[in-house]
Amino acid sequence: MSTFTIFLILIIIVSLLLMLVIMVQNPKGGGLSSSLGGGGSQVVGGVKKTGDFLDKSTWTLATLLIVLILLSNISLKDDYRQADSKLLQGGDIENTVPDSLPEPISTPDSE
Repeated sequence: MSTFTIFLILIIIVSLLLMLVIMVQNPKGGGLSSSLGGGGSQVVGGVKKTGDFLDKSTWTLATLLIVLILLSNISLKDDYRQADSKLLQGGDIENTVPDSLPEPISTPDSE
């Protein structure tokens, strides 16, 4: 299992947790829920500490997601570093131009 695969699994887990935390939060503004008649059901838990915890966990998970994405990009570049082209290595490049040109094809009209 490569490091990129491990980072990919962690990114998926953190993304799912971030979606869950965002969906649990109470809406802070009017938004779409109040315009559709859902303005009366604003208080679900009624505890301010829960909102602070969800706020902090949202920012923590979002920051962790960005860091994991950047680290996965670095690990992906490290995995493919050996696959450089021959031009970048500066080695001997074989000649791909043929020594002679092919014979032109004669058509009945050109004779």
